Amino acid sequence: MAGGQGTRLFPLSTAEKPKQFLDLADRGRTLIQLTCDRFREVDPGARFWVVTAASYVPLVREQLPDIPAEQILAEPEPRNTAPCIALACWKIRARYPDANIVVTPSDAYVPDHKAFAATIAEAMAFTAGRKAIVTIGIKPTEPNVGYGYIQEGPVAEGNIHKVQAFKEKPSLDVAQRYLAEGGYLWNAGIFVWNVETIETELRTHAAEIAGIMDAIAPDFYTPAEEGSLARLFPTCEKISIDYAVMEKSADVYTIGASWAWSDLGSFAAIEAITGKTIPQEIKDAQDAYQAAKKAAK
Repeated sequence: MAGGQGTRLFPLSTAEKPKQFLDLADRGRTLIQLTCDRFREVDPGARFWVVTAASYVPLVREQLPDIPAEQILAEPEPRNTAPCIALACWKIRARYPDANIVVTPSDAYVPDHKAFAATIAEAMAFTAGRKAIVTIGIKPTEPNVGYGYIQEGPVAEGNIHKVQAFKEKPSLDVAQRYLAEGGYLWNAGIFVWNVETIETELRTHAAEIAGIMDAIAPDFYTPAEEGSLARLFPTCEKISIDYAVMEKSADVYTIGASWAWSDLGSFAAIEAITGKTIPQEIKDAQDAYQAAKKAAK
């Protein structure tokens, strides 16, 4: 998923070139390139689909030239993550009806690719032959109020637990309690499932979105695809996959990862990873930008 505008990091990240297309980790690779790099650690032959805004398609092609054009999906307008994910999964299913799929944001930072690959491989082995969704959780290192949390339930297999509950971004005292009690993970927004499972879940819990994907599907991989997308995709309900499926499904599991992870959602996060100080004038510009947004509401 590569359609976000990264406004929390303005003016480093702009609507014209948001954070997924920037080298914010100071590694000589942009965040979307690093995302693909670590999935190649999972499977060197992995196939990638990118869902992004139409205006970002040239950036995707420039930074990921090995991805076929037909696997870069341009959303006519943003409709949140449920339609975005449904579109990619329906198109994958058209060519690969037995696909095992990982859905991931393109703008997170994970330095340990081998540890990441081990976690994803375990999750994919779990979902390959059963009706199950695995969401990746990060074992918290601090009572962070900027992330949603996952409460672990009973062990299902290996390091995989049934999900007890999803928790919204907490207050500081609640986040401190989560850390003290244990059994709570940061929600990384990375989902693993086979294509049959996610199709069934969307048909059950988001039937209208599934029906719209059914209407677009006959035109996948044809010249008519762009027109169908432009006409039908904007009619999807604007809803996250969390609300549409994750909080309703009875078959959701989590695997707790202890590797370092950041969504790079703040200047402080960038400074912590790179060891560099963001100039004050950039921070002041962000403050002014957020104040203007608040005043406009």
